[in-house]
Amino acid sequence: MKVAIAGYGNLGRGVEAAVTNAPDMELVGIFTRRDPKDVSVATDTPVYGWADLQGFAGKIDVVVICGGSATDLPKQTPELAATFTVVDSFDTHANIPTHFANVDAAAKAAGTVGVISCGWDPGLFSLARLYASAALPEGADYTFWGRGVSQGHSDAIRRIPGVLDARQYTVPVPAAVEAARSGKNPELSTRDKHTRECFVVAEEGADLAAIEKAIVTMPNYFSDYDTTVTFISQEELNEKHAGLPHGGTVIRSGRTGLDSEFGDTIEFSLALDSNPYFTGSVLTSVARAAVRLHEHGMVGAFTMFDIPPALLSPLSGEELRAHLM
Repeated sequence: MKVAIAGYGNLGRGVEAAVTNAPDMELVGIFTRRDPKDVSVATDTPVYGWADLQGFAGKIDVVVICGGSATDLPKQTPELAATFTVVDSFDTHANIPTHFANVDAAAKAAGTVGVISCGWDPGLFSLARLYASAALPEGADYTFWGRGVSQGHSDAIRRIPGVLDARQYTVPVPAAVEAARSGKNPELSTRDKHTRECFVVAEEGADLAAIEKAIVTMPNYFSDYDTTVTFISQEELNEKHAGLPHGGTVIRSGRTGLDSEFGDTIEFSLALDSNPYFTGSVLTSVARAAVRLHEHGMVGAFTMFDIPPALLSPLSGEELRAHLM
């Protein structure tokens, strides 16, 4: 499978590593909005300008789009789906239906496939919630993220005027996690479950109060959480917040039996040294599935809900049945 990467930040580097290690994939190009001469990549993959991508029509099986959800992907994914089969990691949960509709229209008109919102949440955690709710229809879901760096939220902060750099940590509230595991199905609000910690490097002379207000009132990102904003130097950010760890847990607590006499809990968790490299690995598995969907004559937008699990794996059906069943 011939794969291209569109956008080369942390996530692009993660996809680069995963595709390079995939036995059935070839990375044919990395496409960037920066000057290609200024982009140093980890492999010997050619680097091209963003505008060069259209010249590869018919030569690429799938484009993995590695832009940010705040402003990049809503524009990039429909535009590229008009030419290529594409995969993205759009993670603004509230806007997924609109994004899906936009990509679906573009992909159906072009006869391509666009798989959106692939990663671990949305993505693997979405599947965990689906499987758990199907198995335990009488119950409640709880999703906890972190403690870890959210790439999308950090990117959203960096888009605020006056911000040079930022890291945002999502932090589960321990009491809420234990309440979810208790089997009592407590009602927990968004604010009950997590806090958000923001470490921000501001431009010299920037209005810090305005930046803080823009962060804590940002809809879909911070307005529903108790959020703290700490302004630090670039040196301190580089020293103390250079890593990109993350993880989290999906818990479903429910009841089975004719009279709901049995309590059951399903839990799925991740602990990640590198959020972007793990997310890149998920995107790469979905890129494989996207190519196969297209080969099977499918067109339009899809999510991980719509992908038969076997299409994600490089193993054959016989190998999967022999080793993973």
